[in-house]
Amino acid sequence: MERQHTGVVVSGAGPIGLALAVELRLHGVEVVVLERLAAVDRRVKAGAVHGRAAEMLDRRGLTDAITRIQESIMVAAAKPALRGGSVPRGHFAGIWALRETPYEAAGLAIIPQDRLEELLAEHAAGLGAEIRREHELHAYEQDGAGVTLTVGGPDGRYELRAGHLVGADGGRSRVRKLGGFAFPGTDGIITGYQALAELDDPGFAPRRWNRYPGGLLVNGPTPGRLLMVEFDGPPADRDAPVTLAEVQAAARRITGTRVTLKSAASLTRFTDNARLADTYRDGRVLLAGDAAHVHSPFGGQGLLLGLGDAANLGWKLALVARGEAPDALLDTYTEERRPVAARVLDNTRAQVALLRPGPHVDALREIFTRMLDHDDANRYLTGVITGSDVRYDLGSAQDIVGRCYAPDTAVRTPGGEVRLADLQRSGRGVLIAADEVHAAAAAGWAGRVDVVAGTSGLAPGASILVRADGFVAWTSGDAAPLEDALTRWYGAARVPAA
Repeated sequence: MERQHTGVVVSGAGPIGLALAVELRLHGVEVVVLERLAAVDRRVKAGAVHGRAAEMLDRRGLTDAITRIQESIMVAAAKPALRGGSVPRGHFAGIWALRETPYEAAGLAIIPQDRLEELLAEHAAGLGAEIRREHELHAYEQDGAGVTLTVGGPDGRYELRAGHLVGADGGRSRVRKLGGFAFPGTDGIITGYQALAELDDPGFAPRRWNRYPGGLLVNGPTPGRLLMVEFDGPPADRDAPVTLAEVQAAARRITGTRVTLKSAASLTRFTDNARLADTYRDGRVLLAGDAAHVHSPFGGQGLLLGLGDAANLGWKLALVARGEAPDALLDTYTEERRPVAARVLDNTRAQVALLRPGPHVDALREIFTRMLDHDDANRYLTGVITGSDVRYDLGSAQDIVGRCYAPDTAVRTPGGEVRLADLQRSGRGVLIAADEVHAAAAAGWAGRVDVVAGTSGLAPGASILVRADGFVAWTSGDAAPLEDALTRWYGAARVPAA
């Protein structure tokens, strides 16, 4: 059997696997992405990327391309106004009350998931990633030096040897199952459908989130796009093909109408099982995205969470793969990302509870809505949904350390103001050095950390170290010296050649 070699293998060419490939290639790591499907899945899935995930795409220079896609599809979603005249920017369980405040700012990229996959695939390939479609992982074994994979492709089976394997292959991840990762959680209690269909009566239900005695139906935001949920348990057979008659029957049961679905461009079925891997790493094998955590789609947090995994893991894995950082750096991936996923699982369970039909939940939703009129409550829930309040405990007493700030933060340099996002295109860390002492101290990490003379509004007058994922790792207000933070996150300093 033929044996091939590469640096890292990513199983799964969805948005998470492709985003991870981008991160690895920015650091020059050889990467092969395996995908069993021959082409991008065109079925309706996520319709937008928001919060910190949108900011990650901005940090990698994809905003202009996303804007062109948005303009080409001309998405327009009408949303109701809040009492008091504020404009809501998001919802919790269909309660459109989340609004932007001076304390929270997160982006929104209106882009269907299939178009995002195409964009990321083009970007990853342009950086040198090899994407192999119709190539499926069958088995793997790891040892102290690497991972040996058995892969099936159009020309038969072959072995692929890599330093690391990342499973980004979805909720039914073969990497996770083959590796024996525990995946505890709760079973689903709903059967849901998403459809993009031609309707005999497009106005059969108001263009909004509608709760009926029979369940939930969301009509829109674009014509013919439907989301339906019945609270009668999970699907009897999730693997059975989804039929037009099945989805039409659900729409009629929920709404009590005789609406007819004349045809459909996309039909999918889902449930709300919520599960979380006990660890994201076993030696040289790691999990990312839905392979590590699954939950209901409410709040649109799947891409947010998965792209956050890719941003956190990519630069760490690249440094380890290049031999520039110790293997223990990969342990911080589970430490930082698993608690974030646990919180998402909890808030999606809460949303399912708030979407149930019945007068008791009606009363709870009314109280919940009134609570969101209060700034503190609204700000809290906005942070939960957008991920803008995520903070990693990096052992600092400084409030900004461990927090991720919007990449459009202005950095004042001798040459003028620049965006933090523009300084992060390389995928490396960025030291904003307020004085020459800190700039000189970072010289041993050249190639891993870019040094920019200047200051920012994040910590006026102070030097700050920003990791590749946008999280602040150190400021000059910390008791620990800069060299300690650089060594912790980027390995030992490089000794100048004699």
